[in-house]
Amino acid sequence: MDTEPVTIQVFAQEPAEYSGDLLVFPMEEDIAHPGEFGKEMNQVVQQIWETGDFKGGKDQIFLFYPSVVGQGKAVAAKRVLLVGLGKQDDAPDVRREQLRLAGGTVAKQAALVKAREMLIVLPKDFLLDAVEIAQCFAEGLLLGNYRFDFYKTPKEEKDMPGRVERFFLHHGGLPQAAVQKGLDRGRILAETTNIARDMANQPGNCWPPTAFAEHAKKIGKKTSLKCKVLDKSALQKLGMGGLVGVNQGSAQPPHLVILEYRINKRYPTILLVGKGLTFDSGGICIKPPAGMEDMKYDMCGGAAVMTAMQAIAEIGLSGVNVIGLVPTTENMAGSAALKPGDVIRHFGGKTSEIINTDAEGRLILADALAYGIATYAPEAVIDLATLTGAVIIGLGHHYTGLLSNNDQLATRLIEAGSQVGEPLWRLPLGPEYRKQIDSRVADIKNAGSDRSAGTITAACYLQEFVGETPWAHLDIAGTAWDFTEKSYIPKGPSGTGVRTLVACLSQWESLKPVEKK
Repeated sequence: MDTEPVTIQVFAQEPAEYSGDLLVFPMEEDIAHPGEFGKEMNQVVQQIWETGDFKGGKDQIFLFYPSVVGQGKAVAAKRVLLVGLGKQDDAPDVRREQLRLAGGTVAKQAALVKAREMLIVLPKDFLLDAVEIAQCFAEGLLLGNYRFDFYKTPKEEKDMPGRVERFFLHHGGLPQAAVQKGLDRGRILAETTNIARDMANQPGNCWPPTAFAEHAKKIGKKTSLKCKVLDKSALQKLGMGGLVGVNQGSAQPPHLVILEYRINKRYPTILLVGKGLTFDSGGICIKPPAGMEDMKYDMCGGAAVMTAMQAIAEIGLSGVNVIGLVPTTENMAGSAALKPGDVIRHFGGKTSEIINTDAEGRLILADALAYGIATYAPEAVIDLATLTGAVIIGLGHHYTGLLSNNDQLATRLIEAGSQVGEPLWRLPLGPEYRKQIDSRVADIKNAGSDRSAGTITAACYLQEFVGETPWAHLDIAGTAWDFTEKSYIPKGPSGTGVRTLVACLSQWESLKPVEKK
């Protein structure tokens, strides 16, 4: 699954000395000069500004060739691109998103002119500190430069779409050490997000459950993470009836993949759990054929957790231990598959009546949650899953659904999502919804009698396995693919969740105890 390497680094010389394919200046709306271009180039930019052809608006660009306008000696670059950042805003989250969007726009424009390398001069006066400016622009550039063509037969070079191979950032007057720090963090976050996208783009026959296990082992070898994989026999011995049960109809064996980031016993432990359903046919309750090819995306939660763990290790988060669990299997309709009416027993002993075999994600997550909490005693647990189509009906492809038993944790996740441009919307939980999964023959059933509040009742099922542990569930069914169209988010898998998790866990502070009523 290795892709062509893309590098990004600081450019220490003056921008005018850069002789590569594209020199980029980000500019805010209605601010004529973001910095000094040099006397000759300032005249050109001023003329462009006065004609109204470019005013720095959001998504606005202006490309010109210095040699054509008689300024070839002023800069050595082949092309100069002005990119708009949009209107000034006092909200830091808006500012961060402006930089990411501009970075994505630049990457797309570079592809059109088939630029192989480019230099971006960072804006100096932009409300945010230098680290965040460099980080957000790096994220936008690398995320916007992403494409998946692993299975495309190579065409003639002239017909191939452009892709930048080397990005350079110039400090633009910002502290260079801070720019380097932000660049490094942004690179790690973008690269791991792109790996999550690659995983999701892989077809089901090329990314079976074993691929999750093999990839985790590779991450363990290249980072400080400790990797452990539980196979089918181990899962059976542990009594993971949800994961083993969903797997019954598949020829591919199931796994529970574990990655551990432990730095100090004194620090709190946070548990991350991601649904790794590598293909979901719906089982006996089979899905309709139209759109079933998209069910290869049902492992996006697992991809997000696994790559977030990689990012956490590469960045080296302090003050927190993190455990990542990915329960992974297929959900197929083989002769041994679960049947509606069957009863399974989860890890820990709770029984569940299977009403719908297409409500399988909650079954494998329940085992992982119960096992993770019993084994690692975390301070908090966060799970991510493409769990319900109902969340798309409710929130579209613009917000991730959030359900939680802890207000502090929910607030932190909402703030983290806003910070990285992955918004979340909290939905309610409560006993009135929990009643919908009461069963006459088992402790609970895996689906309600009707389709009402489908996202909430799915979360109620998961809540049965977390006890008093602070827990948050992110239903990413609407945002894991076909997320809100942005310059740095492609059609298809978005890689959502990776950057939200890292932002939430950065500088983690222990949750305050909840007063019992």
